Amino acid sequence: MVATTAQAKRMERLGVDAVVAEGTESGGHVGELTTMALVPSVCAAVSIPVIAAGGIADGRGICAAFALGAEGVQMGTRFLTVEECTVADEYKQFVLKAKDSDTMVIGRGSGHPVRCLKNPFSRQIRLLETDLAANGAEIEAMHLGALRRAVGGDVANGTVMAGQVAALVAQRKSAAEVIAELVAEAEALGALDLDAVAALNARRQRMLSDDGAGED
Repeated sequence: MVATTAQAKRMERLGVDAVVAEGTESGGHVGELTTMALVPSVCAAVSIPVIAAGGIADGRGICAAFALGAEGVQMGTRFLTVEECTVADEYKQFVLKAKDSDTMVIGRGSGHPVRCLKNPFSRQIRLLETDLAANGAEIEAMHLGALRRAVGGDVANGTVMAGQVAALVAQRKSAAEVIAELVAEAEALGALDLDAVAALNARRQRMLSDDGAGED
């Protein structure tokens, strides 16, 4: 996982087989660069495969990632709500209810930024971070077991890690159903020329409807 071009170059020198270029839109530990800026920069800098991550939740995002130069995508938030995911139902419901402005980044001041959904825990952490010198010990104590609490269902007092695309996740399905829809939409969009894509966008239509059927 890399958050800068410099990191990607270093990983290539160290002999890795591929790198995941993750934009700051993603959930969990994040960098500063957005996926749209990071992925093409990394692709231009290394010769090993680049996998795009951050801000991808549907076939449109997959097409965008491939257009930026990626050879694959990694998704986390999109699969938090699938039936096979073992996080608590409360965590899944919290993701499903999220709007596009419902995430925040905590931990920037300490050098360990994490994107999560806004809740009483994250808001309290952000408040304490205004004075790290005075509140460092309390912050560290609060973080202890915070992700475990959220995964177990305490979405008020834990770190509910999720990316900004949580707002695009609206249904609970199986992993197989999600993957099939992702691939179908990406391939359908990839078969269109730019004029056709623009016309589709002007009508605010998707290649796939919510139930997976094609739209006219």
